Amino acid sequence: MQSIYAMHQNGSDNLEKEEKFLFYSIDNIQDLYLTMISSLLEICKKEAEFLHKSSLKHLATPEERKPNEKFIKNSIFQILAENNSLSIALETRKIDAWTLHEDYISLLLNAIKASSFYTQYMAKSTTSFEEDRQLIVDLFAEVIAPNEKLYEFLEDDKLTWIDDIPLVNTQILKQLKAFQPIMDDDFAVPKVYKDSDDKAFVKDLFRKTILNESELGKEFADKTPNWDSDRIAEIDTIILKMAICEFLKFPSIPVKVTLNEYLELAKEYSTPKSSIFINGILDNLVKELESNKKMLKTGRGLM
Repeated sequence: MQSIYAMHQNGSDNLEKEEKFLFYSIDNIQDLYLTMISSLLEICKKEAEFLHKSSLKHLATPEERKPNEKFIKNSIFQILAENNSLSIALETRKIDAWTLHEDYISLLLNAIKASSFYTQYMAKSTTSFEEDRQLIVDLFAEVIAPNEKLYEFLEDDKLTWIDDIPLVNTQILKQLKAFQPIMDDDFAVPKVYKDSDDKAFVKDLFRKTILNESELGKEFADKTPNWDSDRIAEIDTIILKMAICEFLKFPSIPVKVTLNEYLELAKEYSTPKSSIFINGILDNLVKELESNKKMLKTGRGLM
């Protein structure tokens, strides 16, 4: 949807160029994931360096000479540091955001050490794996992910990341909560696409919508008698065209799935009343397409 909108705004007709950027943007979701989860490793590393330097001070206090290493020895940090999938992905994708911007790691570490989660965790002389895991879950959910400075940094680094941050953070939290004492290599960096069909769908939907825009627009032209075409928000017309494209050119996608997806897009990206407007048009259109048998759906789960 955003790629089609960008093409309209730029007046571009270079389908291959825009498609290439679309896939580049999607691939960058994994870079965001790796950047966020590697922040945990960098936070641990930064604290370990601080404790080591403090212990070497000429007038080090007893606490500095024998620091409390409970935080840097947290089980979750160790699992992440030793995980092959994560190490390979970081190397392959050349993730080095924190090397270039370590001041953000210091900022996050300071916020962590000022939190009640950290204070309560460090106050106990013993710990369990469950407590280690819960600390990292709480720190990520309540301290790292909501950090405004971090959000601003991510937004400045790659504009396409803005909409992906909640998705990525939710995925990381889900994985952190699922950690077990003996993980071996059960933890894996998630793939961007489920399979080759998943990736092909992206290309097909983008191309079929762009190449058939005039035809798709005609399907709802007479469904908006009280609206001039130039009064309909451009995002709304794109959402309508994409939904109609799925109705007509993707027989295996259930109607309800299409309706739900595009109504959610309207709620998220368009005007407050857009979802009601779009729902009314699509609902009437579905009835018409079904009655004249222009919409033929096949496969399971279509009701």
